[in-house]
Formats: sequence, structure tokens, C-alpha cells
Amino acid sequence: MTSSTPVPFTTLPTDREPVLRVMPMPADANIHGDVFGGWIMSQVDIAGSIPAARRAAGRVATVAVNAFQFKQPVFVGDLLSFYAAIVKTGTTSITVAVEVYAERQRLDAEVVKVTEATLTYVATDEARRSRPLPKL
Repeated sequence: MTSSTPVPFTTLPTDREPVLRVMPMPADANIHGDVFGGWIMSQVDIAGSIPAARRAAGRVATVAVNAFQFKQPVFVGDLLSFYAAIVKTGTTSITVAVEVYAERQRLDAEVVKVTEATLTYVATDEARRSRPLPKL
């Protein structure tokens, strides 16, 4: 996005609960206060693993980042809400879509969708080998 493009403000989803909420701190950002993309990616991976581990009833491992889009910058002090939902399952795999919204900590409450991602996890056993998902 260019600096002249208006930021599309939105609201937090009301039909679901976030699986993770976190506020980036100065150590998570560069000297200008812009949060590192890698830090956001790690938080997205954590958020995506929560429904995956629940569905797998145990350990999961990230096997693919299928898509990842940074839509808006994230700043120190933003309150990030991560929403994750399973979109597909296989014999051993679970694909999860993650959306991230930032509540800007300014005078007026601004909510911006900052990131979208799709990740695939695989259920693993104690030896970290893939295992079938339990039946529902």
C-alpha cells in the first residue's frame, strides 16, 4: 500500500473468539516501532497450532505455510487478536486459516485487519512421527 492509500478500518469479528491476544513490545520491533514480520509469523504459527492441536488431540508440527499476506503494518502498542479456524483435514494433516486484527492504541479506537495466513500442521506421536487424526 502506498502512503496515500487510506487504511481500511473494520471491527473485530463478533461471531467468534480470538485464540490468542498479544501486544508487541519494543523488543519485537525495529528502531522505528514497526513490528518485525518474523515476530508476527511466529505468533500466527502459535495461533494456528491451537485449533490444530485440539483437533489432533495432542502434538502437532507445522509442515507448511501455504499463504501469508501482510495487509497493514503492526506497531508497538497495537493489541493483536488472532482468529484461527480449521478449513480442511486429511488423514494426518490439518489446514488452518488465521486472521489477525490490530486495535490501534490511540485516542479513537481503530481496528485494522493486518495479516491473513493459511498453515498446515500434521499430527505427530511421541516420537514425532506423523499419526492419523482421531475420529470425531
